[in-house]
Amino acid sequence: MINVDPPTGNYPASGGNSSHNIVSETDSRLAFKVKSSNNEHYRGRPVYGFVEAKDKAKLEVNRLSGPAKEDKLVIQYAEVPAEETDPQAPFKAGAQQGEVIVKLVAA
Repeated sequence: MINVDPPTGNYPASGGNSSHNIVSETDSRLAFKVKSSNNEHYRGRPVYGFVEAKDKAKLEVNRLSGPAKEDKLVIQYAEVPAEETDPQAPFKAGAQQGEVIVKLVAA
């Protein structure tokens, strides 16, 4: 299981940035994939990555200028072996184990 800290991104409608930590609460290495409900106004980096057991990975979210509204990021994750080098591989194979929603609010 993973958590995201902070669980919400708040932005001015004119645009902005936020940093989040993807926090692993398991004893396993995880791969993650970041999806947005609004690819026109949000950019997440990285889109794919790894988070080691009981560790965290940084996620940067950039909000481009646009109308004020609420959106979300969906962070999907899957357990991977230590030797896995491609964070996209488990998702291409349909191995998603869970997901976490990050609320994005532009006002």
